[in-house]
Amino acid sequence: MRKERKIINTNIRLNLLEESDRKAWEHLQNMDRKEYKSYSRAVVAALNDYFDRKEKLEEDPYLETREKEDVFLDSLLSKFEKQLENAVPLMIAEHMFQLLQHMPRGVDSENTGKWDYEKENDNLQANQAWEMQKQQEIEEAEDAALDFADSF
Repeated sequence: MRKERKIINTNIRLNLLEESDRKAWEHLQNMDRKEYKSYSRAVVAALNDYFDRKEKLEEDPYLETREKEDVFLDSLLSKFEKQLENAVPLMIAEHMFQLLQHMPRGVDSENTGKWDYEKENDNLQANQAWEMQKQQEIEEAEDAALDFADSF
């Protein structure tokens, strides 16, 4: 049994001296033949996409802006999540270091109560080195965030 069809035949004229016409012709020539079996299927899909989008924009003039904002926010969130993954170990290390700072230091191993100034000096140097490393990592993260923001 033959499927009933109601076909309308129309022509499309393209002026290859016009940039937009030439570009449309190139799209038709280079289209994926597995996805679009004919020019008609490609033109139907393109027209429907174009006019559906145009109708949505007429109903909601801020749709395009929100779509751009959504893409921007998704990109921003993924960058922040990545930075947060990198920052969590630093935060844990910082808290551990703060806990260690509150523990008694500089007392000799025999607990005689005598202050060991060499141990205190070593602790101060380790603290300064850790703080410099932490500051450098923060600056790197801030630079990465500013580079990201500048890319828009």
